[in-house]
Amino acid sequence: MQPLIPLTSLAAIATACGGKLLGPDSPATPSASIDSRDVVPGGIFCALPGERTDGHSFAVTALHNGAAAVLVSDPKATPARPAIVVDDVRAAMGRLAAHHAGALRHGLTLLAITGSAGKTTTKDLIAAALPGPTVATERSLNNEIGLPLTVLRATADTRYLVLEMGADREGDLTYLTSLVPPDVAVVLMVGRAHLGVFGSQEAVARAKGELVRGLAPGGTAVLNHDDARVVAMAKDAPGPVLTFGRGDGADVRAIVVEPDEADRARLTVEAGDERVHLRLGLAGEHHTANALAALAAALAVGVPLAEAAARIDGAGPASPHRMALSERNGVTVIDDAYNANPDSMAAALGALVRISAGRRTIAVLGEMRELGEAADHEHAALGARAAELAIGHVVVVGAGTAPLANPLGEAATVVADVAEARTALDELAQEGDVVLFKASNGTGLWRLAEEWRT
Repeated sequence: MQPLIPLTSLAAIATACGGKLLGPDSPATPSASIDSRDVVPGGIFCALPGERTDGHSFAVTALHNGAAAVLVSDPKATPARPAIVVDDVRAAMGRLAAHHAGALRHGLTLLAITGSAGKTTTKDLIAAALPGPTVATERSLNNEIGLPLTVLRATADTRYLVLEMGADREGDLTYLTSLVPPDVAVVLMVGRAHLGVFGSQEAVARAKGELVRGLAPGGTAVLNHDDARVVAMAKDAPGPVLTFGRGDGADVRAIVVEPDEADRARLTVEAGDERVHLRLGLAGEHHTANALAALAAALAVGVPLAEAAARIDGAGPASPHRMALSERNGVTVIDDAYNANPDSMAAALGALVRISAGRRTIAVLGEMRELGEAADHEHAALGARAAELAIGHVVVVGAGTAPLANPLGEAATVVADVAEARTALDELAQEGDVVLFKASNGTGLWRLAEEWRT
């Protein structure tokens, strides 16, 4: 098979994404942007349609800001030239990413991560554990738009490409891995996220298993030994399987887990005949599994255990709103407000109690979205868990979250929105309290968490 040509001109980029170039050819880079304000000089601006605005409206601005060309589906919607005209901008981005990854394949190792919780933290830890030039997904840009944007940031010098892959429905990961088949596939857990779409955890497992089935020939599956649904994916692996966890039999196993006063775990980890010690800089003892996954992924690409452990020792949050600890006027703030599902909510509440060490606890909890018919049940179950943990007070934000308050009685305050939550918290919080913020991203509760952190 002939190697794919590097994408160094507009004509080559147009060919790779199945488009037609309008205007003169010129040198260019495949680096892409979907925001005219942060275009890469010499790169491509992708004019995506949006719910409120159409990217075609910003194409001229993107060229003024340094883009070499705009990728458009409707050339009549903008006078911007040079333009590469395609049938579907989103699909064209995928084709462009697939070509670019193929052109760089020699010397480039691709690692992909999925799971119902912990993807972004694990992605950050894996990136930290790897030596050499590494490009990793920024924030949680893990879908059919975000993945191409990440891939197109890679250069001929990139040694590792670390890709977070999310799935909102069955088939999503099959598509993403068809673009860039990974050499290493890391599956963290099968939880209850997106039950409104998937309908059951079995369907979630099938969707997450697509990552293993999408491995490059001979690729390595890195699987959570402590999750039966994940371990079952080993049968679909086209190559070696490496497991991680706390249970006996895991290839990379935590034999000692000792949380400190901020619930940051000190670990002793075994892999074969090797034993290493490390301290996590991440608040939340549940991050142990994410660290083990990162160590296993590093081992899968040949990084010695001791080297990988040293690289992540003490590493704190690299992405925003993920168990970030801070102090404000004597109040300890835990900002874990980027996203939420039943599993991550329960883990965060446990961390809140451990970090509080007997001080009063306040949980500001917003809606867990995309749970479908299970939404009321899961919110009520979360309220019961908060009551069981004796959380001092829970601020319940939003109508969809109301069932959470039922098991809590007077320990709950129900508010309509983030603005009311701000008022309630100002009245509730006192010096010495520990406050947790947690909700699905779309609720906007992360903005209030950010105010309290800063």
